[in-house]
Amino acid sequence: MSWTDEKVAKLKELWGKGSTASQIAEIIGGISRNAVIGKAHRLNLSAKIKTRAATSNQNFENSLEEKNIRNKRGRKSKFKSLIIEKDFEPENPKQLEELDESSCKWPIGHPDEKSFYFCGRSSLKDFSYCKLHLLYAYQPKGKKEETTDKEEVAELIEKKIQTA
Repeated sequence: MSWTDEKVAKLKELWGKGSTASQIAEIIGGISRNAVIGKAHRLNLSAKIKTRAATSNQNFENSLEEKNIRNKRGRKSKFKSLIIEKDFEPENPKQLEELDESSCKWPIGHPDEKSFYFCGRSSLKDFSYCKLHLLYAYQPKGKKEETTDKEEVAELIEKKIQTA
């Protein structure tokens, strides 16, 4: 199948109007949907972008701002505030061979690096991690949102300890 000037002009016209590749192929006739897509690509016709007709631009911008605010005040910052307020025992860096049942096994760094070690603090009974790293490791069931209240986090830890 060869692309004549008339077919190319019709493709450009229909593509600009927002017709799908299948519709264009059917209208022009004798060509496949993939041929239309390929030719549009070679002609550098703009990609079709679906617009958000149902939501206004203002709502979209507001949702982006809210998402950015949530990301800025993320999980790590919440845990940093817990570290400042609580007195955790200092890390006791240990290598794999030095770990025992009462050592926190939270890895620090990347295993390929020389500076890699495990936390080494005292782990809680029936857990592999110290109290601090339990905050990172265990999340409430069915709750995807981040915990915002420090008391909720403390209650969660206590529940985990009691149920273990």
